[in-house]
Amino acid sequence: MSTTSSPAPAAPRSAPVYALVGNPNCGKSTLFNALTGLKQKVGNYPGVTVERKVGTAYTQHGQPLTLIDLPGAYSLAARSPDEAVTRDVLLGRRADTPTPDRIICIADATNLERNLYLVHQVLDLGRPVVLVLNMMDLAAQAGLTVRADRLSRELGIPVIPCEAAHGKGLIELKLALSRPDLPLPRHAWDIPAPLAPAVAELQASLSAHEGKGPLVARAEALLLLTDPDPVRVAGSTPLSAATTRILESWKTRWTADATDSSGMLVAARYDAIGRLAREAIVPPAAGTAANPADATLALSDRIDAVVTHPLWGWVIFAGIMAAMFLGIFTLAGIPMGWIESLMGWLGEHVSALIPPGDFHDLVIDGALAGVGGVIIFLPQILILFFFIGLLESTGYMARAAFIMDRVMSRVGLNGKSFIPLLSSYACAIPGIMAARTIEEPKDRLATILVAPFMSCSARLPVYLLLIAALVSSDEVPLGTQVGLMLLMYFLGTAGAFAFAWLFKKTLLRGAPPLMIMELPPYRLPRLRDVAWQMWERGAVFVKRAGTVILALSIVLWFLANFPKPPAASEGEPPVDALAHSYAGRAGHAIEPLIAPLGFDWRIGIGLIQSFAAREVFNSSMGVIFAVEESEDETANQSHLRDALRGAARPDGTPLFTPLVCLSLMVFYVFAMQCISTIAVVKRETAGWKWPLFQLAYMTGTAWLASFVLYQVGRALGF
Repeated sequence: MSTTSSPAPAAPRSAPVYALVGNPNCGKSTLFNALTGLKQKVGNYPGVTVERKVGTAYTQHGQPLTLIDLPGAYSLAARSPDEAVTRDVLLGRRADTPTPDRIICIADATNLERNLYLVHQVLDLGRPVVLVLNMMDLAAQAGLTVRADRLSRELGIPVIPCEAAHGKGLIELKLALSRPDLPLPRHAWDIPAPLAPAVAELQASLSAHEGKGPLVARAEALLLLTDPDPVRVAGSTPLSAATTRILESWKTRWTADATDSSGMLVAARYDAIGRLAREAIVPPAAGTAANPADATLALSDRIDAVVTHPLWGWVIFAGIMAAMFLGIFTLAGIPMGWIESLMGWLGEHVSALIPPGDFHDLVIDGALAGVGGVIIFLPQILILFFFIGLLESTGYMARAAFIMDRVMSRVGLNGKSFIPLLSSYACAIPGIMAARTIEEPKDRLATILVAPFMSCSARLPVYLLLIAALVSSDEVPLGTQVGLMLLMYFLGTAGAFAFAWLFKKTLLRGAPPLMIMELPPYRLPRLRDVAWQMWERGAVFVKRAGTVILALSIVLWFLANFPKPPAASEGEPPVDALAHSYAGRAGHAIEPLIAPLGFDWRIGIGLIQSFAAREVFNSSMGVIFAVEESEDETANQSHLRDALRGAARPDGTPLFTPLVCLSLMVFYVFAMQCISTIAVVKRETAGWKWPLFQLAYMTGTAWLASFVLYQVGRALGF
């Protein structure tokens, strides 16, 4: 049976919708950014943890068009949520996304034959397609000649040579997008005869019961037979019962007679792709002494021999990680100071405009203080994504995941979990979002559940305050500070690995994970792409600070200030008013639970308030112990440290002993003290089951670890 594409085109909309599809690492995002500029929106597909990018682009004649950047995919026979979303959008199975009128396929010219597999599946849909051959410069350097004109003639579609990173080929692409009569593909390939009846029956069912056009129905039938058990994701229209029965019937029949339908279809498709590749690709001349392809391969192999070496690979990896963290904790200091000054200036001006009273305190102490306490960490997050962008752009990140795979496999994960856990050192929120790259659902969930154990930047102010409080001298010795900091980071990382192992052995038991990851060629970093990534992630972080965290800060301010004491007076100590508030009552209520850890109700209030953000604990202690603030931030920290050292229990014994400080630090290592992270986990797991489980098990672990430390320490006489 031979299949060809020759339908009558549907009437295009006034502003046509284009889908941009391609393999991972083919330069698709670079092309999307070049075409849309700042006119793009980034979010999530409803019901599934896959990023959604939609932008407005313009043809060479100035006509607008909508461009949907679909997740990278190697095949439309989906094996991951990303590929499932791409498949479902192209097949019209997502009500939240318009079915594209036209498709832009982008292929890596240096590895064209492999990229043509996805292109070939897209052509089956019978929609107008423009094929973009990206990285033509790298193909030329490798000694490859790609005949775009011959490929265009064979497929019957425009084929545009391009170098998206350098802006070459964009004018030609925009001219192709301007054509109102964009031709339909006319490719043809032979479907194995034993499978033709199944294709015809499934095609008829998809047309009759699901309203699919003939070509789309045939394309989906071929995908169903290529992978009879594809990934299905929330938010997509399921198969009809009739189509499912037909598919199951054929699967049963082929299982009985040992027919490999998937293998037969894949082989037939690759036969057709092989013929195309032989027509379009002229390989480098064999036996040439200075073959560019051989030179490039040799250089890559020489670099990998060092970068992935069992010993030197770890040394290089450790050096890069050290440089990254040094940058996060040193370079970020100056812009963090600017943000702190800006928020202080804003607070002063807003304070002058609002008369004293509850509304004044709500705006200054609730909204601005809450948002400012989180926004101050924006520079650290931007620096983290700058480093991650550089590592990805150069091709090193895949090597780092390969190195870490040896470690991660011991706890039931693979190297792809390394990147989310690394991101969580700055903030668990982008780390959890980065887990979307993990194909196996159980591995992805395990990574999300343990990511908050990695000591994020919000824990640093708490660690620094408690380290200062437990040392008797005014200046904390550098060795003590560094040693305790490293201990907290080690405890968090060890906790993440231990629970990942436990989950993979119990709740999320599954086959040992295999990491299959493409090692992209080494390239010079594209700073423009890195800047785009920083902009996108920074915008998401700021948006969250202006919505979720703002609302939570207002709620927590209300709980800490109401109800007012009956005999409230202007000179009443803040701690008395706080004790009477809802937060104070909650602190007293949980005191029996936290007393075995060495904490009292005042520390309990700090624990409750720091659910908005961990660093809120410091400001809570300042209010509770009536620390007067001044314009000198260093003096404020000294006053707060001295207040903690002087705090006493009702019997006169010190509250913040070295043992209590250590117990509290360990509690913050393991506890889920971040409502924003809980909200993100809820979104990423599409429900409340796992975030509530995460809150319970992390809080329980924190309580148990602090209990053991405090009680053992007391038994030893500390």
